[in-house]
This record gives sequence, C-alpha cells and structure tokens, in this order.
Amino acid sequence: MRVIFMGTPEFAVPALDALHAAHEVVCVYTQPPRPAGRGKRDRPSAVQARAEALGLSVRHPVSLKGEAAQAEFAALMADVAVVVAYGLILPQAVLDAPAKGCLNIHASLLPRWRGAAPIQRAIMAGDAETGISIMRMEAGLDTGPVLLETRTPIGAEDTTADLHDRLAAMGARAILQALARLAELPAVPQPEAGVTYASKIDKAEARVDWTRPAEEVDRLIRGLSPFPGAWTDIAGERVKLLRSRVVAGAGTPGEVLGGFVVACGMGAVEIVEAQREGKRPMPAGELLRGWDLPARLS
Repeated sequence: MRVIFMGTPEFAVPALDALHAAHEVVCVYTQPPRPAGRGKRDRPSAVQARAEALGLSVRHPVSLKGEAAQAEFAALMADVAVVVAYGLILPQAVLDAPAKGCLNIHASLLPRWRGAAPIQRAIMAGDAETGISIMRMEAGLDTGPVLLETRTPIGAEDTTADLHDRLAAMGARAILQALARLAELPAVPQPEAGVTYASKIDKAEARVDWTRPAEEVDRLIRGLSPFPGAWTDIAGERVKLLRSRVVAGAGTPGEVLGGFVVACGMGAVEIVEAQREGKRPMPAGELLRGWDLPARLS
C-alpha cells in the first residue's frame, strides 16, 4: 500500500520501521523540530530522525488546517494514513483524503484511556492489563471504531518506560496485521460504558505524598518513570524515584525503615532505583553508598 505515516515521539519509530519494510511509505509527517538540550538548538523529532535515516520524504507543518496543506496531503494519493502520537488534530479533509482512511495506533484498550497519556494513567490507576487498539479515525478524540486490539498484562514492577517499549513493538506488529486484513476486519464501535480520559501528566502530580497507601505511591513512582519522575525531598534535595515495589512494613508516613524502604499511610514502599540532582539514575544500593538518608522523608 501507499502509506502516509504521521507520528512524532520514539514510541512511533517501531511502527515506521515496520511499515517501511512492508509497504511504500510515500511521506512522513511529524512535529517541527523543537529547541532542546543545554544549547536550546532545534532538534528533530525521533520520527523525523529515523525517517531521514531511511531516506523518506518528511514534512512538519505547524498546522493542517489550511487549504494548501490539505491539498499537498491529498496529492500524495495514499491508500491509507497511519497515525501514532502525531500531536496535531487532523481536519476532516485530511481524514477523508486517503482511499482507505486514517488508522491510529493507540496505546490502550479503548474506550479506556482515550487521550494523551494512556500508558502512565493505566499504571497509576492500577490497571491489570492494557494493550494496543488499531482504530479508524474520526473527528472526535480517540472515538473511532476499533479494527483490532492486542493485550498485555501490566506487571507488578512495570514502569512506563517498560510498558512504552513493549507497546511500541506490539503496535508495529498490530498495524501490519490490520493492513493485511483491512478488507475483512469489522469496525467495532466503541461502547459508551467504560470511557476514561488519560489527561496529560502535570508536573504538579509528581511529588510523592507519603501519607497515601503504599500501592498508590508505588503506582505513582512507576507511572511517572522516567518522565517527569516522581520525586521526594531528601535533606533539601529533590530526588527522583524511578523504580519501586510494595513491601511489608509500617511506620509514620515518610519514615525510613531501613535501606531505602519508606513507610506510607498504609504499608511501605522500597525504592529500587533513584536519581539525585545532577547524577545518573542508580540502583538504590549504589546510590546509598556513602549517603545516609535522614530518619524521615518529606
């Protein structure tokens, strides 16, 4: 098929690779380069970097609302557009342009966790499983009918980074399956029951509240790892907590029970990996060498 690929972050790269290997990717749409790093120089998206390495044509319009941009899109005469975390709303004229429509690879089991942060929200909510939905796009936010879904359990110690990589690979496999069976797959409307929205992560959510139950603290840490990173104040230093597990223990919320085990409102959490300011992420044992924790974290 003639495919237009539309995506921006690292999560979309495996799908681009898979489509490039199996179909004709006639153009890649991605977000424009953004200032990044200490020098704040414009840096291309992960998808742009990969597309250019593959020798593919790349476009990064600021908007697709204009007639000229829509005409350029339609002129590609694509059979299908595949969209993965692109970052722009697609106007109806764009949705209608490919002969077989626009398909979205979404990292949740729709209608649960429509929106911007489905992986993080699934972990933070304590969901037992998640997956990939291949959805035929329409004007609403992740409201289109689902053509295919694949599922995966969320492990007790999975972080967003772990689940991100697993789901990115699953999405790449699922879109190839969907395109191979496109003529026969039923487009199943999403049920109205069970709709939830995965709102964008606010950095204000990231500070650990040790008065919460251990299960909630653990899910917050794992759900916000690696970015923006749940954090706690240790002797005036903001320390990111990147991996954790629920363990037996009890004490005053924030009390250090030994090693890097911290009491919560109910139960306790063991910090498995953390990152001090200006340092690299480290296993807890390595981080604590020569560094004594205070009796209580805040």
